[in-house]
Amino acid sequence: MKTTDAITSLGALAQDSRLGIFRLLVRHAPKGLPAGLIARRLRLPGPTLSFHLNVLAAAELIRPEKNGRSISYSANLDAVNDLASFLMENCCGGRSDCSRSR
Repeated sequence: MKTTDAITSLGALAQDSRLGIFRLLVRHAPKGLPAGLIARRLRLPGPTLSFHLNVLAAAELIRPEKNGRSISYSANLDAVNDLASFLMENCCGGRSDCSRSR
């Protein structure tokens, strides 16, 4: 993962509503949820939800899927795993065990 991609992903998640949306979609992975259900669960107005979903989709953290007249969204778990790997790639000086020594 490129540093610029990591910054984009972290920036997209660095907002309360977007982090809540993303965490909700992770809980419902891999199937995802329709936009209307996300709005009801998080008590977000449609235009606000749409804005946040667009930011997360642009960062490739979620994927939209059209289902007739509605759109469902799912977490892009590959992107999340790539981000976690990027953040941890130099962890603990390259040791395989990063647990704290006591």
